[in-house]
Amino acid sequence: MATQPSKTLESFPNPAPERDYTIHIEIPEFTCLCPKTGQPDFATLYLDYVPEAHCVELKALKLYIWSFREEGAFHEAITNRIANELVAALQPRFLRLRARFNVRGGIYTTVTAEHRADGWTPPTAVTLP
Repeated sequence: MATQPSKTLESFPNPAPERDYTIHIEIPEFTCLCPKTGQPDFATLYLDYVPEAHCVELKALKLYIWSFREEGAFHEAITNRIANELVAALQPRFLRLRARFNVRGGIYTTVTAEHRADGWTPPTAVTLP
């Protein structure tokens, strides 16, 4: 596998497709460029998804995230773009991407994008004694 930035999102077969389960991934070193100033924007990405047939391969995800370092994009646009590309690659039952950007000009920005597959509903919560 390459050790350079890549736009390729690789996956592997879901080892438990009969079950709804959540995969949580934190990516603390996301960087892109402000399209107005060219200055770097830093964020932590929080990815939660319920896989269908495929799971994202983590090294490929790292290289994919790395590929945005030289791209200019508004926070809202880049968060939705990454969510859309993950959905296209994985076709998950559910996906939520939360991008928590570091302070810029005294303002913190968090953008959340969600996807639910047609017909999928979250399982009901189990109440434990």
